[in-house]
Amino acid sequence: MINSSLFAYAETSHRTPSIKKQQALLHLLKQDCGSCHGMLLKGGLGPPLLMKNLEDKPIELIINTILYGRPGTAMPPWQGLLSTQDATWLAQQLKTGVIE
Repeated sequence: MINSSLFAYAETSHRTPSIKKQQALLHLLKQDCGSCHGMLLKGGLGPPLLMKNLEDKPIELIINTILYGRPGTAMPPWQGLLSTQDATWLAQQLKTGVIE
């Protein structure tokens, strides 16, 4: 799974979603991700998603986790609802601390 995610990341990392799509993705991040990771993404059922907590994580790992979830945990796969481009943009936002 990671290899296909890496390829998809390379293919889509240069594309930026439209402003409308970015707004929808930020809403999803705050509402849907926030329901498990805490409304301020400081942690809850899921781990914190703050920049300082993700700085040592490769972006490919974050993208892969968004798309395919984490088996054995509460993290669901979002592949059916988010494109690789969407997951890449969200991962980039998390890595740069956009929510903080």
